[in-house]
Amino acid sequence: MGDNIAGKVVVITGASSGIGEATARHLAALGAKVVLGARRVERLEAIVAELTAAGSEANGGAASMLATDVTRLSDVEALVAHAVERYGRVDVIINNAGLMAVGSILKGRTDEWERMIDINIKGVLNGIAAVLPVFQKQQSGHVINVGSVASHKVAPGGAVYSGTKFAVKAITEGLRQESGAIRCTLISPGAIDTELPAGTSDEATLKRLEEAYKTALPAETIARAMAYVIAQPAEVDVNEIVVRPTVQPF
Repeated sequence: MGDNIAGKVVVITGASSGIGEATARHLAALGAKVVLGARRVERLEAIVAELTAAGSEANGGAASMLATDVTRLSDVEALVAHAVERYGRVDVIINNAGLMAVGSILKGRTDEWERMIDINIKGVLNGIAAVLPVFQKQQSGHVINVGSVASHKVAPGGAVYSGTKFAVKAITEGLRQESGAIRCTLISPGAIDTELPAGTSDEATLKRLEEAYKTALPAETIARAMAYVIAQPAEVDVNEIVVRPTVQPF
């Protein structure tokens, strides 16, 4: 699988933990050049140092980072520009940063709604807007957006979160139809062991999530799915993958 990944330049948002971090580590081990963006700079610096110390660069891989808040277009543009300046191109962007502040819509937590809209929808759009000029110039590229099983089904307490993830699904499909040679993939995880469930302030919801996530899969599961879609030949566009625990009912 690594033969078609080695040397590729992959920009990853939300890369300081969870799926983003696991994907960075997995792709770097396969020889990709990973460019990591997130707000937690110290965590990013530690990951880059570990990847460098592991000798991934000797295998064709490399790692770099830049502080990035995906709600700011200028930050994501700077991240993409950093990748181009350092490695000469961008082959893949993984719009992974996300917030899951689930809870009853009847509680009217509008601040959490706005934050989810800013990160989950605008963050993805900022990633697309930042990388499209590079991809159009290259006449190639791959946009991978991280959705959720909530992109496909609404559960009680998840109305707004699902709304943002339904939007990501629609944006990914719309981009696919218009993008020509640019590949577009939606990866929709189910219960994955990350910090995501901690995004809500609703205690009752947190308890339900703790129970639901007892069977959560490790983040490396999604990293392998990322590698699978990236490794496909240029003429193959894997448009959507849903990955969840075998026992997860929804």
